[in-house]
Amino acid sequence: MECWPFDPKIASGQPIPPVEHAISVSLPTWKDNLNYEDDKKRLVGALVRGYPRFIVHERIRTLGSLCVQRFGGSPKESCLLFPTQQIADDCREFIERRSSLAGPTIYAQLAHLRLISTENKRALDLHIVIFPLETFPLAKQFWQHAGLGITTRYSNLCLQMSETATYEIPSPISTTKKTRDDVSFLEANCHYDLELDSDVEVKDALRLRIAGFFNTPDSVSAQDSGGSPRSVSSEDVFLFPTGMAAIWNAHQLALSSRSNSKTICYGFLYTDTLKVLQKWGSGCHHLGRGLEPDIQELDHLLETLTAAAELSEPPVSALFTEVPSNPLLQSFNLPRLRSLADKFGFLIVVDDTIATAVNVDILPYADIVTTSLSKFFGGYADVMGGSLVLNPQGRHYEALKTALQASYVDTFFSPDAICMELNSRDFEDRIRTINSSTEYICDFLRERSLAGGRPAGSSVIRDVYYPKYITKELYDSCRRERGGYGGLFTLMFTKETASHSFYDTLSCCKGPSLGTAFTLSCPYTILAHSAELEWAARWGVEEGLVRVSVGVEPLDTLIEWFKLALAAAESAP
Repeated sequence: MECWPFDPKIASGQPIPPVEHAISVSLPTWKDNLNYEDDKKRLVGALVRGYPRFIVHERIRTLGSLCVQRFGGSPKESCLLFPTQQIADDCREFIERRSSLAGPTIYAQLAHLRLISTENKRALDLHIVIFPLETFPLAKQFWQHAGLGITTRYSNLCLQMSETATYEIPSPISTTKKTRDDVSFLEANCHYDLELDSDVEVKDALRLRIAGFFNTPDSVSAQDSGGSPRSVSSEDVFLFPTGMAAIWNAHQLALSSRSNSKTICYGFLYTDTLKVLQKWGSGCHHLGRGLEPDIQELDHLLETLTAAAELSEPPVSALFTEVPSNPLLQSFNLPRLRSLADKFGFLIVVDDTIATAVNVDILPYADIVTTSLSKFFGGYADVMGGSLVLNPQGRHYEALKTALQASYVDTFFSPDAICMELNSRDFEDRIRTINSSTEYICDFLRERSLAGGRPAGSSVIRDVYYPKYITKELYDSCRRERGGYGGLFTLMFTKETASHSFYDTLSCCKGPSLGTAFTLSCPYTILAHSAELEWAARWGVEEGLVRVSVGVEPLDTLIEWFKLALAAAESAP
C-alpha cells in the first residue's frame, strides 16, 4: 500500500486507509458508531463512506445517477449496478419476491449499458436494476448480502470511459425472463485503452497461491493419512468479488440440487451469512450456540426430518459454519459434524476467513471452504475479493465441480485482482507476525480479566474471547503444526462505561472490517446488529463488546495502546 504506514488517528467519517479505494471508515469514538448507525437508518442511500457492501460508495452512486438519468423514467427512481445480466436478474427477482411478502409486488426494470473502447474494441458492461427510490433499502439488502455489486475501480473506469463516449441506441433487447419492453440497451464507443484481458495470469497466480496454502505438509489431512492426500489444484479455486459472493454462490450451489431443503446455520455466524440462508431458498435452522447440546439437537432434527418425510434426498441441503466464529471466536466439533453430514448426505460449507488457511486445515471436514480475501489475505483494506475452494477428496466433489463449472462466471474485476495479487504476496509473513502479537496481547489482557482469575470487582474485563481460550481443543483439532490462533479477539466488559472508555482511548484505527495489516477495532454488535440488539444478546453477543483485529505494528506500541485503554476503562464511572 502506497500510504503504509499511516497515522491511525483519522477523523471521523474519513476513509481507512486514506486512499481512494479504502474499504473501511473511521469511527474513532463509541458515539461516532451510534451516530453512524443512526445516519444509516435516517439517510439510507445518502451515506457515501463505509464498508462497500453496507454503504454504496460515492463514485458508484455518481455512476448510478447518470444511469438513472439516461434510462429511468422518473427522478424518483434509484438503481444498483452489476457486471452481468444474471446478477441483475437475481437482484430483480429478490426485490420482487421479498416485496411481495410485505405487500404489493414491486417490479424493477433492467437496462444494459456497454462501453466499448475504440482503441482495442474491448467492452465493459453495466447491468442496471432500476426501482422506485423508496425501494432502495430493500434493494440494498441484495447488494449487502450477496456482495455482487460493481466495485469502486469498476465504477471509476466506467466514469472515465463515459466521458469520451458516443452513444447509439439499438432496438431494445432482453435475455431475462421478463418481456423485452422492460429492458433498455445502450452501446457507447469511447476512446479508452481498456486492457480487460491482462488479468489472466494474475488470477492464475491468485488461484495457485490460495491452493498452495491448503497443500502445505503440516495439514491435518496429511498427518492423518500418513502421506500426501489428493492436492487442491488451482482449478478447485473459484474467485469472487467479495467473500459474501463466495458464500452466496456456495448457497446457490446447494440449492441447485436440493431447492426444497432448508440449510443449517451452525453457531453464531457473521450477520450476512445468516441473512443469505434465511432469505434465499426454503430458509434455515439456526443452531446459534454451536455447543454439544446443539450437535445432539441437530442429530435429533435430522433423524426426525428423515423419518417424517421419508425423503429420498437429504433432509437439509447444507450446513454453514465458521472456524472460528465472528465475533465470539468459537470453534465447533467439525469431526462430529462431518460424521452427521456423511450419514445424512448434506454438504458442509466452512468459512475460514478469521483463522486463515495458514493457521488451520479444515479441508478434511468441509466440502466447500469460503474465504473473504478482503480480510487477512488482501490485508491492506483497499480491495475486496473472495474465494470458494472445493475439497478434491470430498464425496460430493465431482458433482459440485461439474455444477460450479457450468454456472460460474468470473466477475472478479481485473484491476481488483491485480491489487489483490500484489497485496497478498506477504500474506503468510503478516499472519505469522499477527499470530504472535495477538497471542501476547490476549495473554496480557486475560491475566487482568475475571475469566483469567482476577477476583470479582477487581477488573473491568469480564472475558477475552480468543481461540486459545474459547473452545481451545476444538480449534486445536484443526490447527496446523505451525499454525497460531489468528489475529482477532473480542473483549467483554463488566459495565458499558468501561467498554466506551476503552474503545474511545484505544489509539489504533477504528472502523468496520478486520484482517488488516494495521490494528483495527470496532464495537461489532453496534455495527452489525443495530436493528436486533436484544436478539444478538440472547446468543451472547452483547451490545458493549469490543472486537479487535491486530496488525503488524511493533509489539511495544501495541501493548502501550492497550495499557492506556485499559487504564481508561478502569477509571470509568
